[in-house]
Amino acid sequence: MPEPQSATEEFWPTRHWHGLADGRVQCDLCPRHCRLKEGQRGLCFIRINHRGAVALTSYGRASGYAIDPIEKKPLYHFLPGTPVLSFGTAGCNLTCKFCQNWDISKSRETNRLMQQASPETIAQAALRLGCRSVAFTYNDPVIFHEYAMDTAQACRELGIKSVAVTAGYVDAAPRAEFYHWMDAANVDLKGFSDAFYQRLCGGQLQPVLETLEYLARDTQVWLETTTLLIPGENDSERELEAMSQWLVEHLGPDVPMHFSAFHPAWRMTEPAPTPHASLLRARQIARNNGVRHVYLGNVHDPEADSSYCSHCGSLLIGRDWYRLTQWNLDAEGRCRHCANPLPGVLEAQPGSWHEKREKRGQEKRGQV
Repeated sequence: MPEPQSATEEFWPTRHWHGLADGRVQCDLCPRHCRLKEGQRGLCFIRINHRGAVALTSYGRASGYAIDPIEKKPLYHFLPGTPVLSFGTAGCNLTCKFCQNWDISKSRETNRLMQQASPETIAQAALRLGCRSVAFTYNDPVIFHEYAMDTAQACRELGIKSVAVTAGYVDAAPRAEFYHWMDAANVDLKGFSDAFYQRLCGGQLQPVLETLEYLARDTQVWLETTTLLIPGENDSERELEAMSQWLVEHLGPDVPMHFSAFHPAWRMTEPAPTPHASLLRARQIARNNGVRHVYLGNVHDPEADSSYCSHCGSLLIGRDWYRLTQWNLDAEGRCRHCANPLPGVLEAQPGSWHEKREKRGQEKRGQV
């Protein structure tokens, strides 16, 4: 019997695995298909061969919680302006050298998972705190599959939406099971070449594309994508052309794209941060290829972060960082100038996360 890594570590049963003739077990959750001896952990670190079966060691334990604006995920067309309760666990099934949450996703210490909460507790907390959704983020929810699904089910019972922030690196059967419970997803499309995925992420591109196609074709999950643009690695004009053309052809022109600025992190201390001009160039390439809604991240650019009508060009949702500055949609989510609908999950009025946050800050400073 393997020893728990900490006194509080527990082993939660999982379904997506099978035994091998040599006595090992194979995890069938993601394309890595880790083959594990007794007591051995997968690359994700939180799935382990425990007594001849793959078990999850992070169920009910999180590395932290926060109340964020939904735009931070980033999701710009899903309940704009509303608060989301965000949490993650530890570990990851990719090895991205540029990971910006490396202290969580690369953690090899499950004793950092100090905050314990059942799925029902998280759902009740979201309801009590006025959060419209719960986001599985910080590290990839693919690897805490069972915990994420149970939490999403508990949220659905209370009318709380569920959001996956993910790299989309998952096998077909668990993919379908997982997204049955999700309402929105932002999939991190890290680049558009196998060479990039293999060299910098320890994975492959094709499974991610399959996840994107599955979400767009076979589910009602609201989908947006994010690409961290790394100078000299995934920002060539050729690659951006191919990526945006693929998205329009396979996902449709209304799936929003986000291009975010790279900042040195983890094991990638070079190159320098992404120039603003490179982000603007990527945005223009995507728009030229028919992507109707393209946004920038990790930089201050209210124009590029705002939503415009794809028919008449009118400003529909103004944004300054995470603050909504304009709302020119009718109660049906249509442009007030030409009645063209803005695709997404929208309500008659925007959320007021930022205004409530500002008011709380003023109250703390004694200004109101």
